[in-house]
Amino acid sequence: MNYLAHAYLAESSDEFLIGSIMGDFVKGPVDDLFNPQIANGVLFHRRVDAFADNHAMSRASRNLFSPRCRRYAGVILDICYDHFLSKNWSVYTDSDLSEFITRVYETLKRYHDILPARLQLVLPRMVRQNWLSCYRTLSGVDITLGRIAKRIHRENTLDDSIGEIRKNYGQLERNFHVFFPDLVDFAKSFPV
Repeated sequence: MNYLAHAYLAESSDEFLIGSIMGDFVKGPVDDLFNPQIANGVLFHRRVDAFADNHAMSRASRNLFSPRCRRYAGVILDICYDHFLSKNWSVYTDSDLSEFITRVYETLKRYHDILPARLQLVLPRMVRQNWLSCYRTLSGVDITLGRIAKRIHRENTLDDSIGEIRKNYGQLERNFHVFFPDLVDFAKSFPV
């Protein structure tokens, strides 16, 4: 899952949400680095990723991509699943997506000083380019994958993987609708 899904699943408190977003930016033990709610959010992020990676629908979705995209299929799928969450937002919540995204950005800004250095550097660009809204359209997904491709120093196929998404779009979305309710149930079972 990418930023939108991690934020959506971690709505219980601002600090838990911050920890969940920080998950990709923090390595190793977290207990001594942050207060308990933030540390718990980071652990939640890691467990959500593990659950998502091992879910049968995620495996099936990754296998839809051609061998040339397989190495980065997990990254492609994370972005796709945020796209499907964004597209189907009203199926999973009564909240307004734009208001939710604004609240996430405002929360990140409020906690700026405790964010990991890399996230502090990324945050202004994330807000300015409105990353969380980019997932709404396939052109936004394409832009997002292109941004990620540029950050990877070795050769990769991310910047031209949108064709793979388009080719498998219907099946990917069907898989998402089987997977995501299971992920929501899993998230509810996590001790906050």
